[in-house]
Amino acid sequence: MKRLIVNADDFGMTPGVNRAVVEAHRHGMVTSASLMATGDAFEEAVRLAGQYEVSVGCHVVLLEGSPLLPPHQIPRLAVCDAEGRARFQRSLGEFIRAATTGHLPGEEITREATAQIQKLRNAGIHVTHVDTHKHAHVFPEVFRPLMRAAVACGVGAMRNPFEPPQTMRWGEVLFRPALWSRYLPVRTLRIFAAEFQHQAAWHGLRTPDGTIGITLTGFLNKPLLLELLRRVPEGTWELCCHPAYEDAQWHALGPRPGSGHRELELFASAELRRCAESLGIELISYPELEPVTQSVAA
Repeated sequence: MKRLIVNADDFGMTPGVNRAVVEAHRHGMVTSASLMATGDAFEEAVRLAGQYEVSVGCHVVLLEGSPLLPPHQIPRLAVCDAEGRARFQRSLGEFIRAATTGHLPGEEITREATAQIQKLRNAGIHVTHVDTHKHAHVFPEVFRPLMRAAVACGVGAMRNPFEPPQTMRWGEVLFRPALWSRYLPVRTLRIFAAEFQHQAAWHGLRTPDGTIGITLTGFLNKPLLLELLRRVPEGTWELCCHPAYEDAQWHALGPRPGSGHRELELFASAELRRCAESLGIELISYPELEPVTQSVAA
């Protein structure tokens, strides 16, 4: 059996992202969305999620943005900039270095993630799962405190951010130089996959078997997506996407990976949804994940 959650990230980022997510949910492949508690269009996303019955998780932001909590509550994660605004203090590269050298403050991650999840709940959202901006919880230094936050907030599922190797082969990457810088890190980070699954089971969290298409983030087109769908392994997987109408607010956020318009065309396509179904793929959302049957020793 092949089951696939198609999750749109960055819900709540801008009005153009919100419109695109809803369109892809109503007419195409998107079965789930992840809402940014810190997004500029948060309130609109909450309203649209209720209006169109979108299954919504929390897209926890821990870098390259603003926190919910004031910097004095998370002093190792956030600072005030020159204009007095709270900002996460690490770029993506700095965050990776801190995550791999034991310099991320786990208790602050739990505190900030809890605040973001609670904001969704306070807005009336039933939070179906938790994931992170830029797949930050691929590192044990992040997924352990994030799991504590999810459990404390009563959230029962989390994205498994590890990509199965069989969906993107080295021979194919070889002829696409733009993918070289993504393929090797994605494969290397699989060293943390077993620990993630162990910790998720111990915390009683439901997860897919992994996430497909991470290597292709920003590069997806119709032929690549069709090939990716043909290679979905047996089991339950997630495919995350970033559809968007590229309005002024979207561009004002700075360079974005790939094309929001192109991903909107792909994931709002009824034809591609039918194609997935013809390949024997059942499209599901997070509430349909199998329950965890037992915990394991920590």
